[in-house]
Amino acid sequence: MVINVTVVVKKMDDQGRIVVPKKWREKHPGKEYVLELSEDEVRMSPLRKENLTKYFDSVEVDLGSDLSDWHAVRKELKRGRE
Repeated sequence: MVINVTVVVKKMDDQGRIVVPKKWREKHPGKEYVLELSEDEVRMSPLRKENLTKYFDSVEVDLGSDLSDWHAVRKELKRGRE
């Protein structure tokens, strides 16, 4: 796997802000980002919201409970079938 890395030196202002390069912002539009903070490093990546509908109907479970009784279904899934 090849990862293209660009190194840019930026100064932090008196309020702790750093300007993110325009080219990167244009490539990753949005208003929410994930910051990974470690001892001496900060990594920033765009927040990607997962489309959960792709998981609908993707799991098959053999249940003895009637699906109209969700409390029974939940209990069965928690304890496992005996």
